[in-house]
This record gives sequence, C-alpha cells and structure tokens, in this order.
Amino acid sequence: MSSVAPEYPDKIDGAVLKIAGVVVLGAIMSILDITVVNVALPDLQTTFTGADNPLPYATVAWTVTAYTLALATVIPLTGWAADRFGTKRLYLLAVALFTAGSVLCAMANSINMLILFRVLQGLGGGLLMPLGMTIMTKAAGPKRMGRLMAILGVPMLLGPILGPILGGWLIEHYSWHWIFLINLPLGIAALVYAWWALPSDSPEPTESFDFVGMLLMSPGLALFLYGISSIPEEGTFFSAKVIGFGTVGLLLLIAFVIYSFKPEHPLLDLRLFANRQLTVATITMFIFAAAFFGGLLLVPTYFQQVRGESPFDAGLLVAPQGIGAMLTMPIAGALADKIPVGRIVPFGLLAIIGGMFAMTQVDGDTSYWGYIIPVLFVMGLGMGATMMPIMTSAIKTLTHHQVARGSTLLNITQQIASSVGVAIMSVVLTNGLKNDKLVSQAQGFQEATKGTKDPALIQATLPKFPAVAEIVASAGSNPAAAQAKLMSAVSDAMGKVFGSTFLVAAILVSLTLIPALMMPRKHEESHFADDADGTAPPVLIH
Repeated sequence: MSSVAPEYPDKIDGAVLKIAGVVVLGAIMSILDITVVNVALPDLQTTFTGADNPLPYATVAWTVTAYTLALATVIPLTGWAADRFGTKRLYLLAVALFTAGSVLCAMANSINMLILFRVLQGLGGGLLMPLGMTIMTKAAGPKRMGRLMAILGVPMLLGPILGPILGGWLIEHYSWHWIFLINLPLGIAALVYAWWALPSDSPEPTESFDFVGMLLMSPGLALFLYGISSIPEEGTFFSAKVIGFGTVGLLLLIAFVIYSFKPEHPLLDLRLFANRQLTVATITMFIFAAAFFGGLLLVPTYFQQVRGESPFDAGLLVAPQGIGAMLTMPIAGALADKIPVGRIVPFGLLAIIGGMFAMTQVDGDTSYWGYIIPVLFVMGLGMGATMMPIMTSAIKTLTHHQVARGSTLLNITQQIASSVGVAIMSVVLTNGLKNDKLVSQAQGFQEATKGTKDPALIQATLPKFPAVAEIVASAGSNPAAAQAKLMSAVSDAMGKVFGSTFLVAAILVSLTLIPALMMPRKHEESHFADDADGTAPPVLIH
C-alpha cells in the first residue's frame, strides 16, 4: 500500500466520471431488474402451465422474493470480500454472476428453475450496490462525496420509473424472456467498461472470515425478510408463516448483534455506530426508506387498479417524480459538499411529506395534470434533496478503510427498510380494499356472475350484494348505465382506500423529521483519509 495519503481535486474530473459510469451502469442493471420483473408476474402465471391452468400469484411472486432474499443474504459479505479480493475483481465477478443469472433465467422452462436462477442473479446483484458505493467513495474523496452520491442516485430513481415502462413494452411487443435477455448486452458492456476503467487495487487479506457471524447474519436476514415479504400474501402480520419465519430470523439477528462485538473483525461492523453522525444518518435512512419506498409502490398500483392504465402507461405517468428528483439531486449533491446536510435534508422531507398528504385526497377520477402529476413532481423534488445527502452524511466521517463496511451497513439498512415499508403498505391497502363494503361486494358479485350474460341469473344474484344492488337500482332499467355507474362508484371507493393508505405513508415520512433534525448543522471535519497511509489511528472504534 502507498505510504502517501491520496490527494483529491475539488472539482469532478474525467477520471472520477469514468469510474462513476461503471458503477451507475452496474447499479442500473441491479435495481432495474427488481422493478421490471414485477410487470411480468401476470404473464408468468400462464407461461409454464398454459392459460387454462394458471399458477397461483403467490408462486410466481417467488421470482421477486428469491431475488430480494439472495440480494440481502450476500450484502453482509461485501465488506470482507472487498478487503480479501479487491474491489475491482469482486465487481467484475458480481457483474459476471448477474449477467449469467439473467441468461439462465431467460432459458428457464419451469417456474422452479426460474426461481433458482433468480437466486444466482441476486447473488451478483447484491454485491453491485455496496461495492459501487465503496468504489465511488474511494475515488471521490470527502470533498466531492455529495456530488458523486448524486450520480449514484440516478439508478435508484431510474429503476422504479423505467422498470414498469421497459417491462411493459418488452412483454407487450416481444415476450417475458426479453426482460432478462436485455441484461446480456448491458452485462457484457459493463464487464468490458469496468475492466478498462476501474483501477487495480491491492487486496488486504489480513482479516479472518467471520464464519459464526455469517451463519447467524445471512440466514437471519433471509428468514426475517421472508417472513416480512409473506405479509401481503397472508393479509395479516399475525399469521403462523409470518410470525414463525420472522421470529426465527429476528432471534438470529439479535444473536448476531450480541456476538458481533466479540471478534476483532466481525462480518458486519456494528462498532461503526460509535460514530454519532453515521447512527443518525442510518436511523433517518431506515424510516425514510420504509415510508418512501412503501409509498412508491402505491402510485403505479393506483394507476393500474383504480384508473385501468396499462403497466407501460402507469410507468409513464410516474415519470414526473423521477424528473423532479433529477432536477434537485445534482443541486443537493453540490450543496452537501459545501453546507451541512442537516440544512438540506429537512427541506427535502417537507416536500415529500406535503406530497404524501396531498395524495391522501385522491379518488377514482382525480385529475392527472391538474393534481396528481404536479404532486408527484413535488415529491420527486423532495426525494432528490433527501436520499443521497443522507448517505453522504453517513459515509463522509468514515475512515478510508471503513468505507466498504459502512456502505454494506447502509445497503442492508435500506434493503430491510424498503421490505418492511412495502409489506406495511401492501397490508394496509389489501385490508382497506377488503374492508370497504362496496369494493368487496363488487368483487364478490363479479366472481358470482363470471362467465354468464343471463339477465335473470344476474338479477337473482344481486340481492346477495346489497351495496351493488343499491347502485344498480339507482341507474334505472338501462343495463349499460348501471354497469357504468357501478364501475365509477367502485373506482371512486378504491381511490379513497388508496388515499387512506397514503395517509399511513405520510405519517411515516413525517417521523423521519425527528432523526433528520439531529443531523449535523455545522461543518464537521472529515476523517476519510486519516488511515489512507495505514499509520494514523482510526477515529472510530473498529
């Protein structure tokens, strides 16, 4: 290792942008793949068994769950593996694993095979984000951290926005295979580009691998997230499946936390929480990710379920949120390098909170351009000023050697938080729709009269569903008018349930203000390069 601490120019130069391009390309592949597959789930229900014998939704949903669990399981290994093998070698391996997994997914001829190959894909994808943060942080140095984190935020925005658009377009015009095959040219380009652009680094295989920590942390995380991700399917937090897997996972994680302070080099370095700034940023990130990513799920679902939009059109309608974030993210990144993040993040949060509370007023015919799109744009402005400054605040005070482990810690936090947030919002929405008298009776009436056009049978079924019968009766004797009135009333009722669910998201985001107000409001000295030469003592307990 060099005995001279690295020097970093103040401006973003070509050398750093070259490295940033590698990381952004890898991150786009990983994050885009999470959202693009969501659109294909209805198609996958009939792909392997035919239209007459569709697979249960819960079965095909495993294609998403398996990827997420593999992602979460491998993240804790990133810090140790980066030290042991070097970031460049590990990054190339991650891209290769992800690309190979993608090709195998496209070749799958059964749902079980597809789920298995999604695990392989997730093992590669799980390494890409924390490794990317580590590579960019070491390349940027502390004075350019905010601007570089803004660049890394681009794929985090493009994933949820472009995923449904791209997935819908590929399925509509080609087939489900292409949502995986599209990663082949991207993966090859990323491998060649990374080989050329990333500087070779010297591995530091001095730390022993924490096998006990691995046996506690990775299964614990996988079981806990499996329990959490089963909540929407079960419809309650208190089913045997959720409590069983969730509790075992939680107990393993608690055991890991207790154990992790014993070894000199633990799998996940919880001693980093001795740094107050990292702790506050992590708590802020957890609450924010749970609320925002959970709320993010609601918007395209509202467009599809309530307004009847296609996945492709729903993706286009969500785009203003990404445009708003792209406007403020580079500004917030530049500001984070000049002023304390405690003076930036609260303003971004206020924009998101305002947007979330505004979305509580939606119903079945709320104007797109007159209301929803401007609100989404404002929420995007808030997100661009929030997420990356939080990460910048956390990473900025870590020493050079701690960056890989700090990045791992933040990525695990975000992964758990987003899974918890999505589960909470899914349960609130599902139970809200189930408990709404008109929506539940309309669904029951539709099931009871499915496949029949016999007016007498339809009339005989109506008394069993009084809420539906009341609306049909108010339309007179015209069947077409009754149908239109019923659809309008159901759409309006569903819209109001979505509005109530947005209220939960708004309250959760509001809670983020508490830790956010504890973030640094004065300039603090960065310790990023303190141990770059290996001689200065680390600032944090390690």
